[in-house]
Amino acid sequence: MSAHPAVARVSPARITAARFTPAIFHHAQKLLSELLRSEFAADRVVADYFRQHRELGHADRSFVADAVFTVLRRKRSLSARCAGELTSRRLLLAALACLQGMNRRELDAVLNEAESHWLAHAKAVQVSELPAAIRLDLPDWLHALLSEQFAADEIEPLVAGLNQPAPLDLRVNALKSGRDEVLERLRTDGLSAEACRYSPLGIRLAGKPALSQHPLFVDGSIEIQDEGSQLLGFLLQPKRGEMVADFCAGAGGKTLLLGALMRSQGRLYAFDVAEHRLARLKPRLARSGLSNVHPVRIESERDIKIKRLAGKLDRVLVDAPCSGLGTLRRNPYLKWRQTPASVAELSARQADILAAAASLVKTGGRLVYATCSLLEQENEAIVRTFLEQHPEFVLCSAQEILGKQAIAIDCGEQLRLLPHRHGTDAFYAAAMERRVSE
Repeated sequence: MSAHPAVARVSPARITAARFTPAIFHHAQKLLSELLRSEFAADRVVADYFRQHRELGHADRSFVADAVFTVLRRKRSLSARCAGELTSRRLLLAALACLQGMNRRELDAVLNEAESHWLAHAKAVQVSELPAAIRLDLPDWLHALLSEQFAADEIEPLVAGLNQPAPLDLRVNALKSGRDEVLERLRTDGLSAEACRYSPLGIRLAGKPALSQHPLFVDGSIEIQDEGSQLLGFLLQPKRGEMVADFCAGAGGKTLLLGALMRSQGRLYAFDVAEHRLARLKPRLARSGLSNVHPVRIESERDIKIKRLAGKLDRVLVDAPCSGLGTLRRNPYLKWRQTPASVAELSARQADILAAAASLVKTGGRLVYATCSLLEQENEAIVRTFLEQHPEFVLCSAQEILGKQAIAIDCGEQLRLLPHRHGTDAFYAAAMERRVSE
């Protein structure tokens, strides 16, 4: 057995009776209040809170995090139970009682008499009789758009999938280990692990074990990466010795995959406009063993560094900035922050970024445009307009590209991954190739 303390996240149901106290409830209420008014990403707010409250043990943190994320996922239907008094306290109590199954005896330590009376009524609310958008915990505008894009009988399974916590997926670094070897080691260390359904390098873990000190993570043999995100790398399909760019690299999860697929041979540019995001790539890059990655901060998609590489690259991945509405399993707060106006603004930016990235691709090269959005406005519409304006590019079948790599997946010509169909975050991707000159 490894010395690594692989402790899985404890579900609320396992700790409520033994560990639930007014102090833990107070922490959950305080954190929820911060999340509801914060403009920062929820995981960042949670991490900051726990750094400030190191007295909370692992199980307590798990309970608090699960409780507040339940509210973020189900805020609209929970609001309907709050009888007009929409406070973080009432939202939290409604979540614990109505969704996480805590009974009156378990909650008694934090309830006053008036709240006990209200909570009884809250539990009696027939959610099935509420309007669809409220029942599905979506803002009206998002429900309307999804209803236009998906069949009526698919909306509820889709949203149910988005309202579930995401599993923990790993990607094996093929430069350092094989998937079977990693699976054996993880199981030896007491972790429940299985091969992902689609990604040849993917592993899915049960629960949320702490991995930051695990030897396989420390030495770069594994990285945390959703299976859907991994498939984008296989869709780009970079080869040894090629010139490749990850145009919106961020913290570099896909960059590391591309480098490994290239066997650390050739040249891989990691472009991003944010220095702090590229800074997060550096320790991951050091663990990975890759030597072909070149992080480059750019001012914008029109940076002179981009123009100098025009027509020289074999493959370019554009994982464009987007609404993130396909990642609601991980980032449920996004559905309450995005608006039709913010999506329209993103769409204009996506079109500009795709056009700039396309200029890098040489004749015969491949361009992949991807988002983690559900919305056609950020996906098919962007690609459709791009192809109309750039007839030198032609669409390729994503299903065929993946099939030739022994990845059997029913995704169509343009890749569409959905949680209720594929068990991944919702991703969209289109693969295009620049025509060979006649």
